Amino acid sequence: MSGTLTLVPAAPGKRLGAAVLDWLAPVAILTVLMSFGFAGITSTRSAGLIIYDTSLLAILSGIGAGLVLVYAFAVASVEGRSGNTIGNQLMGIRSADKDGYAPGFGAVFLRGVVTGAGILLAVLAAVLLVVLRLFDAALLILGPLLLLGTAWAVLVVLSSAWDRNGRLRGWHDRAAKTLAFDVVRGRNPVATGGIEGPYSFAPLDLPPVQQVASPIASRTPLASRTPVASNTTAEPAPPAALDATDRPVDAVHPDDAMDRTQVRAGARHDAPEAVLRIRLDDGRDFRLERSVLIGRNPAPAAGESQAQLLPVPDPGRTISKTHLHLLTDGAGVWITDRHSTNGSAITTADGMRTALQPGVPAFVSPGTTVHFGDRTFNVGQA
Repeated sequence: MSGTLTLVPAAPGKRLGAAVLDWLAPVAILTVLMSFGFAGITSTRSAGLIIYDTSLLAILSGIGAGLVLVYAFAVASVEGRSGNTIGNQLMGIRSADKDGYAPGFGAVFLRGVVTGAGILLAVLAAVLLVVLRLFDAALLILGPLLLLGTAWAVLVVLSSAWDRNGRLRGWHDRAAKTLAFDVVRGRNPVATGGIEGPYSFAPLDLPPVQQVASPIASRTPLASRTPVASNTTAEPAPPAALDATDRPVDAVHPDDAMDRTQVRAGARHDAPEAVLRIRLDDGRDFRLERSVLIGRNPAPAAGESQAQLLPVPDPGRTISKTHLHLLTDGAGVWITDRHSTNGSAITTADGMRTALQPGVPAFVSPGTTVHFGDRTFNVGQA
């Protein structure tokens, strides 16, 4: 397992490599057996009728289909419990559900159906050809269907490359509500407590550090301390020696006689705490409290202390009910995507856009634009 606590989405190339390693052998076996089966079909004429002998095709196809089904159920069962397969192990990735735990048999099976839909169509076409006895057209029909099915499977596996939410999900992942992570470059969530991890990555919810102003005592000019008689011309006093603070050595400051600085009641002056604000894309402006929840209809989770709730209108329903959690610390904002459906991203002042990892807080400074669903807001400082 990687030593970092960061979650890293699996690259589309690694996902394709894992899929090829997992399915190349069984698909190749099924294709070879069915090819031998079709090649072994014989025909005889009897009473003006053509009789086809498809027994070899039925036997070989049945064996191939049975082997593939057993293999598919075994892979789905293992991956459903651990997020791991032979291909995933060799490519260093793991699949998970939306919370970062093992995806489960049903999710893996559904994802496989979406990915292999084209191959399944070719198998159904082969069965139909056998039933209708269209053996002469088998090669012309099944060849293109197998090529299209393979192309579809590759396209689906690579579809995470076009996911705007940090390449987290492909089309099959959206259908099955699954994710895939690189466990060589990042943490394996399945084995380390899900997306949230074994402990919180968020900063401790402690009051921000208050900076106490420590004004420097005003220094009285040396000339003002030299008494001058009204009727006597005063000789200029020789300059006194200065210490490291430019204060005359022989001048006694009131603080020098004290062991510790004494604070008088009402004399303490705290530095003003920075006020953070956000401006939504519709022009509304909000001053942020310590903890803020933003979404279509935000609500605290069970056991979570009440926070400032900022509902955002979203007719297109691209924003989740509770989409973002904001935690201010004076210098900036820790923003956490609350496992939203459409994800979130940030764009810094220099134009760099970064997708937020669900459940992992990201620190942003004033001047940053936050994207959530189809809406945005800018982080500012009053």
